[in-house]
Amino acid sequence: MARALFLDRDGTINREVDYLARVKDLELIPGAAEAIALAQAAGWKIVVITNQSGIARGLLTEADLQDLHDAMDIALAKAGASVDLYKFCPHHPEVGPIAYRQVCDCRKPKPGMYLEAMAELDLDAATSWCVGDSLRDLSAARAAGVPGCVLVETGKGSQQKKDLTEGDHLAADLPAAIAWILDRA
Repeated sequence: MARALFLDRDGTINREVDYLARVKDLELIPGAAEAIALAQAAGWKIVVITNQSGIARGLLTEADLQDLHDAMDIALAKAGASVDLYKFCPHHPEVGPIAYRQVCDCRKPKPGMYLEAMAELDLDAATSWCVGDSLRDLSAARAAGVPGCVLVETGKGSQQKKDLTEGDHLAADLPAAIAWILDRA
């Protein structure tokens, strides 16, 4: 079994944009690609776990989301980094067409996307870590059995850090989080 870094996308890898829907608005957080490349060189699988209720809200399509992930792959590749797997939840419990308006097991803080990724890539939850900018990222990871969690202050993290659970770590950004994890794992 492999170990993974489960990374939230918006506010963690790329700058937070309210419902990112266009490739031209995608901007990686400085140093994020290089930090991901370092983790991969150390043997970590990289899994992006992202809620994308903008799909249910009609702000983007699944094809638009794929275009965004393709653009992210290109930007990451410039630093020698890549993503092993993207998992996304297009649902919202109250808005959107019936196909997307539902209470599901994949929308964070539920662990569905983490569990699916673990099964698909044969990942070991006990040796994996989660990095996110929201407490729901960390809650979903813990619910899936991932014990190591880091909240970054980029994105929503600066407002949520006051409610950080004891045992979780706070980092300024993804590069700082990955450096901290690599020093300990």
